[in-house]
Amino acid sequence: MEKDEGLWETVKTVLAAIVIAVVIRTFLFEPFKIPSGSMYPTLYVGDYLFVSKYTYGYSKHSFPFSIPLFNGRIWEDKPERGDVVVFKFPQDNRTDFIKRIIGLPGDKLKLEQGRLYINGKQVARDEIEDFVLRDKRGNAERFHQYVETLPEGYKHKIIEVSDFETVDYMPEIEIPQNSYFVMGDNRDHSDDSRVNVGFVPAENLVGKARFLFFSHNDEDAWYKPWTWPKKIRWNRLFNKIK
Repeated sequence: MEKDEGLWETVKTVLAAIVIAVVIRTFLFEPFKIPSGSMYPTLYVGDYLFVSKYTYGYSKHSFPFSIPLFNGRIWEDKPERGDVVVFKFPQDNRTDFIKRIIGLPGDKLKLEQGRLYINGKQVARDEIEDFVLRDKRGNAERFHQYVETLPEGYKHKIIEVSDFETVDYMPEIEIPQNSYFVMGDNRDHSDDSRVNVGFVPAENLVGKARFLFFSHNDEDAWYKPWTWPKKIRWNRLFNKIK
């Protein structure tokens, strides 16, 4: 009898923990890992971050497996230009992407030789020191690095290989209502609204990227655990995402 009661208490504890975890993940914060370099220099491959789910309100994509409990968003709050957001890829409504919001509903955007224009005005950018990436052999790849200043005064860093890549040119487009235009900070190596992502419906927003809770260089082999501690990027832990 006592064994049965002890087992039931264990089951209740486990179920309660699962419910609490699901509630936190659905309504408050969800962890994500950065798998690609499209957001260098802001986010690195191997960064782990928390996304606030409540910032923009809730949609079906706030729930596990995007359960279609309702359409649109409830308790909606609009994102601001410059926010780094996680959203569901509009082409499959399943894959998580992370980019920066550059265009708001009704904006007109274009790109000419790498320079961004919003509503007819060129967005300011100032070149700073090169951004350098090194592979596991120590080989360096250098990028032009800029501080870009968006119309509202928000500043963030971007990198470019050059101003003459295919994605550095885009005819003027107007962003539809209830949609957003997103770009990666690694401007020449990002699948974003210029490429396959297209406009991001407001319903597809999952949340706002807030801060890093872990960062690890994943280039070394998983079967060499003695190398793992040296690959932790201690200086990135708990950094706020800007």
